[in-house]
Amino acid sequence: MSWGYNSWPKSKTVAERRADAARALAKGGAKGAVFTPVVVDGRKITRTFWGDAWCQNLERYQDFAYRLDRGRSYLRSGSVIHLAILAGKVEAKVMGSRATPYSVEITIAAVAPAAWTAIQRDCAGSIGSLVDLLAGTLSEQVMTRLCADGTGLFPIPGAIQLRCSCPDYASMCKHVAAAMYGVGARLDAQPELLFTLRKVTADELLAAATHALPGRRSLPKSKRALSDDGLSALFGIDLADVPSESAPARQAKAKLAPKAKLAPKPKPAPKAKLAPKAKLAAKAKLAAKAKLDAAAKPTLKPAAKPAAKPKPAAKPKPKPAAPVPRARPAPARPTRTRA
Repeated sequence: MSWGYNSWPKSKTVAERRADAARALAKGGAKGAVFTPVVVDGRKITRTFWGDAWCQNLERYQDFAYRLDRGRSYLRSGSVIHLAILAGKVEAKVMGSRATPYSVEITIAAVAPAAWTAIQRDCAGSIGSLVDLLAGTLSEQVMTRLCADGTGLFPIPGAIQLRCSCPDYASMCKHVAAAMYGVGARLDAQPELLFTLRKVTADELLAAATHALPGRRSLPKSKRALSDDGLSALFGIDLADVPSESAPARQAKAKLAPKAKLAPKPKPAPKAKLAPKAKLAAKAKLAAKAKLDAAAKPTLKPAAKPAAKPKPAAKPKPKPAAPVPRARPAPARPTRTRA
């Protein structure tokens, strides 16, 4: 379909895009679709090390810079109504100039096997735990190695393929840019998804990093996150303050930390066994004491129950008088007349 000047969709305000996003979410929920929108509170999109590092990695490449500003505006307005980070792929639904969302698909190549082996070798013996890794509380040398341009965990433009269903001819349209920033916001809560996206596992890196290779000097460990100046120097741009530990990382640490073992209850001391004669003497003492206690107790007799009151004799009922028989009149005798 060709798009002319008059057929190009009219741009919408932030309020209109938010209203369209709310309607699209309600409509999709009514049809049984499961959406995972990206919600940003305030002007700052990311607040943790991994989220900030993802966004800074995007902004250091000139191939992406000319459309990223519109993408940030779309993300803050709630236009990314769905975003899923899968192995080597990001799928998103982004509201634009029309009432229905645009479909965005971002394909990202996996970390090269040689680069992944080099990362494990360079970080050997330098990562204390999975919680420290996901929270970004490692030494500056370790985090710099993981964020290295082209050989770290973050992809370069050549490893990224972008696709959007909108009519924009540019590969990095504003809908794709909003989805790319949405990945950074999602890494704030789930930093382990970066390893899923690059088709590697944090457990594999941890297993290799907790055992230093023989004859190799490992990078130093640290419980301090990479400083703002260090991360800014790494990506060549300014970076806002990064918390040393995020709320999801604290929750993960609480889950992974071993529970304190309760001290075992002291066992009662075993009773001393008595000799046979001592047992008999103790039984005799207990029997004599029981007899004395029984004799000392006064014997109480049960109180006599009060005699029951005699019931009054029942009065005889008067018998009804016998009926008096009525006298019958004598039958009249016939009178005889003399002739």
